[in-house]
Amino acid sequence: MSKRAFTIAIVATSIVAVLAAAYLLYRPQTERIIKFRMWINRPASYPDWSLTAGSKCGAASFLFPTDGFVGFLWGDSFRINHAHQGIDVFGGAEAGLTRVISAYPGYLTRLPEWKSAVIVRVPNDPLHPGQQIWLYYTHMADRFGNSFIVEEFPAGASERPIEAGTLLGYQGDYSGDPNNPVGVHLHFSIVKSDDVGKFESELNIKNTLDPSPYLGLPLNASENRNRIPVCESMEDE
Repeated sequence: MSKRAFTIAIVATSIVAVLAAAYLLYRPQTERIIKFRMWINRPASYPDWSLTAGSKCGAASFLFPTDGFVGFLWGDSFRINHAHQGIDVFGGAEAGLTRVISAYPGYLTRLPEWKSAVIVRVPNDPLHPGQQIWLYYTHMADRFGNSFIVEEFPAGASERPIEAGTLLGYQGDYSGDPNNPVGVHLHFSIVKSDDVGKFESELNIKNTLDPSPYLGLPLNASENRNRIPVCESMEDE
């Protein structure tokens, strides 16, 4: 074999390997997304695929924070070198209609510049006692940044004590760019504390925890990604 032919063979093998890895990575997620699109187009046709705000999965620590279909999970990959930091729940309604509630008691903060988000400090992680975590809720505004967060938590609110089930706001489609809104949903994530007790940057998955075990969901993005993320033992609080 000539040197040129050998080089071509190596390149071709590398391309096949990359394509195979991409197929294995994205195929299960794609199967779940197909079901998500079926639901988002006709939510009334698939009521068993949706979860309910305030319901609890068996002995789970957290209440489910909103109504809707869990379209994206912690660890989902949308592009190379990216992993989703929480779960996205799509209510199947227009912006400003689907309520968002607190999944767990804690102390709520809304930074002055936050239009669509709040974060709740939980001093004692129920799954890892002795550790502090933060629960982050976002996209609670319309595409233009008009907030759907309730008046009780204005911009600049800090360390407001809340209980599980407290109304926080409503699902929106705010992305920061009015010309490119996201689909109407809640993004919910669990953020770690830094060395001085402040919340880490939620944008890096390494600073977050998988919400699935806190919600009692049997799934995360690393396994069974083609299945619909619902709990078989949901109970209303």
